[in-house]
Amino acid sequence: MKELSVVGIDLAKSVFHVHGTDETEKVCVRRKLNRSSLLKFFATLKPCLVGMEACGGSHYWARELVKQGHEVRLIPPQYVKPYVKTNKSDAIDAEAICEAVTRPTMRYVDIKSEDQQAILLIHRDREGLVRDRTALINRIRATLGEFGLAVPTGPRNLHKWFEQRYSEAESRLPVITAQQVHRMMDRLKFIESEVADLDRQIELQGQRDETVKRLEEIPGVGRLTASALVATVGRAQSFKSGRQFSAWLGLVPRQHSTGGKSRLIGISKRGDAYLRRMLIHGARAVLRHMNPRRPVTAWLRQLQTRCHRNTVIVALANKLARIVWALLTKGERYQEVTA
Repeated sequence: MKELSVVGIDLAKSVFHVHGTDETEKVCVRRKLNRSSLLKFFATLKPCLVGMEACGGSHYWARELVKQGHEVRLIPPQYVKPYVKTNKSDAIDAEAICEAVTRPTMRYVDIKSEDQQAILLIHRDREGLVRDRTALINRIRATLGEFGLAVPTGPRNLHKWFEQRYSEAESRLPVITAQQVHRMMDRLKFIESEVADLDRQIELQGQRDETVKRLEEIPGVGRLTASALVATVGRAQSFKSGRQFSAWLGLVPRQHSTGGKSRLIGISKRGDAYLRRMLIHGARAVLRHMNPRRPVTAWLRQLQTRCHRNTVIVALANKLARIVWALLTKGERYQEVTA
């Protein structure tokens, strides 16, 4: 086998496809490997450039190959698609990855550490539980609504209604329905206790991380958002500017320009929807509790006179993202400019 210069791997659960080329870009290897033989294969190679799609398990394999001395680059799957020449197959995908990883303008995903992935999994689990809680609350309200009982929206209002009014309304329900409502309420309390446990875990992790503490000082960025940002972003230096970082989060307008005419539409909504949603919620909280003595308030009020409230919220979220990038890149603390 000739010395390989670039290798593309199509990842899977059990069967992996490898496509390798030499310095002249001549194809030297097309091979199918099982899970146990992948690392053994790369251990026989001299250090080379390895490309993979950023997908499930990619960060683990990237860390393992880096330990063997290889240079590993993770590519977003949507950037690999244009290099697929014919019908889709695992071998053709590996070839496309091998070609895409050599492009000078290609964009890559930073390899996450085990600690980053561990914190992100907590955030993902919490997000799933919150979604389950919302669905369960809606199911409880719909069940009671079938018997003429109007329950207010929101977890807090739901619990308050059950404490104050459910006992007198329970007699109007069939026995089977009343038992089912009690079961759903017990399930809701269990989900809420799980969410509270995860919140405490994120809180403890944030107290030990100095970067999270620095980001918390930004108005609109709480412990939850700061923890998710640090775990997801990794090296902020991968972004050339704060504008590029906010574009990665999908907080800048989509562009549809042609013929010398620029046309900007709504925000692109690309990237991590979880981080974007957290920053927008933080911006909404800042707007709701504006301090008239803060310098940023004048900018927000001026913006409100000519833009819709939701546009102002997204603009503020965009500004928060740029501030986050600046603090992560320079290692400084948040300082608000005085008027």
